[in-house]
Parts: sequence; C-alpha cells; structure tokens
Amino acid sequence: MWRYFISRLLQIPIVLLIISLMIFVLVYVAGDPVAMMLPAEATQQEIQTLRAALGFDQPFYIQFWNYVVDLVQGDFGESYKYGVSALGLVLERLPATLELATASMIMAIIIAVPLGIISALKPNGIIDLFATSLSALGKAIPNFWLGIMLILVFAVNLKIMPVSGTGSWKHLILPAITLGTAVSAEITRLVRSNMLEILQQDYIRTARSKGQKKSVIIFRHAFRNSLVPVITITILQMASLVGGSLITEMIFSWPGLGQLIIQAVYDKDLPIIQAAVFVTAIMILLMNLATDVLYRFLDPRIKYS
Repeated sequence: MWRYFISRLLQIPIVLLIISLMIFVLVYVAGDPVAMMLPAEATQQEIQTLRAALGFDQPFYIQFWNYVVDLVQGDFGESYKYGVSALGLVLERLPATLELATASMIMAIIIAVPLGIISALKPNGIIDLFATSLSALGKAIPNFWLGIMLILVFAVNLKIMPVSGTGSWKHLILPAITLGTAVSAEITRLVRSNMLEILQQDYIRTARSKGQKKSVIIFRHAFRNSLVPVITITILQMASLVGGSLITEMIFSWPGLGQLIIQAVYDKDLPIIQAAVFVTAIMILLMNLATDVLYRFLDPRIKYS
C-alpha cells in the first residue's frame, strides 16, 4: 500500500507541471494585460516599457521557463491591480471559500444521508417519492437562479437573512444552501441506490434471520458497506465546491477565492489567475489522495498495487 501512495505522491509534481503549462498557455493567448493596466491615453512607448518590465516582450519559452522557476519557489509575482503578492492574496481569500464549501457539504450530508436511507428502507413510498423528486429538482435548478430566489424570499421579503456579505453565521446560510443543493441531491440518489442494492444481499438476510436489531443491520452492515462510493462522490463534490463557488460568491458578495478569480479575469490579472488555479489544483489532488486513504480504512478488502 505504501508503494502505491508514494507513487501517487510522485505523480503530483508531474500533474502540476502539466496544469501549469495549460494555465500559462491559456493566459498567454488571452491577450495583452498591459492594455488593461494602463489608461486609454497611454502612449505606445509607455506600453512597450511596461511590457518589457513585466517580461512580456520575451519569447514564449523564456517566459514559461521563468514562470516555472518562480512557481517552484512559490512566487507567482505581484498582482497587477493590488500590487501585492498574488499567492498571498489567494491564500488570504482561501479560508472564506473553504468555510463556504465546508458549510455547504455539511448541510448536504445532514439532509442527504438520512433522506437516502429512509427512502431505501421504504421504496416507492411517500418519502421515497419526495426524496427522488427533490433530488431531480435539486440537480435541475441552476444555483445562480436559486441564490437570487433565496435572496428575494428570505432577505428582501421576509427580511430574516442578510442579503450578502459576511460577519455572522446568518450570512453563511443562504450561500451554503445555494451551493449545497445540487450536492445534496447527488448524495441522496447515491445513498438510496447503494442501500437498495445492499439490503438485497445474502449477508443482510442472514443478519435478519439471526435476529439482529434493525438499527444494527441498517447502520453497521448496510450503510457502512455503502460508504465507499458515497465518500468518493462526497470528496469529489467537495473539490468541485471549492473550484465551482465562483457564481455563488459573486451573488452573495462572499469574499472568497471565487470572487477574486472573477475579478482577476475581468482585470486580466494574470498572477492571481495562475496562483488561484494552481492552489485549487493542489487541493483537488490532495483530496483525491485522501479518498484512497479512506477507501482502505472503510474496506480493508481493498488492495493497492
């Protein structure tokens, strides 16, 4: 098993190098950020001087080499707009995004797991119909529309929730619901389908014939054995929440990484874009590795080679 994890760790630098190349190429062909940094009345001489100062007048391969060398040292340069370290600014905004993603995932799990279990225990019943309908609706509703509707109902009309921003636990509720609804729907469907399949297995019938308690059969035998695919989708969804919270953060003016990235795209602030995508990629790779660790913990039968 350790050989497997060491090989996975050794793959991370290679993946990050490929990602860094993709980021650099995409940013390189996106246009000249110098035009965004200078006023419209700037002369051609001023544009050329700034381009040379930033290294944009050098050949592509030299720019990329300098970029990789700085990247290895953790230096993504300074933000064109804010004039501070791009990596420092990204790491400063990252906790707010992680807070929102964690709250969204906790909300999704609290709703989805009990709903999926109850739905599987009584298939084709009222609760099952409600759960499956809610799951389909949760996957179909765009989160930007849901966020706006939540603001209109709970912040504008009922006035029981803040419209946007941060500062208290109330500011977290509406964006967490917006971001976690689709995840909750996905987990509910997965828990239900896995539980339905496992409840038909021979060892479940054996446990029932031995007179074991229903709670023991459900949670120790059935639910635990259904956790491997559930954990897979949960961690993958957590990664998607971190990387996909851009629209939600903009709607609720949440001061996280998503809002910073969108503003950097508008401003063509290349160092921030590169640092944000790179940090997000590292988190996703580590989450995937953590999934494999949890696999072995939950199911010792899983072997790595």
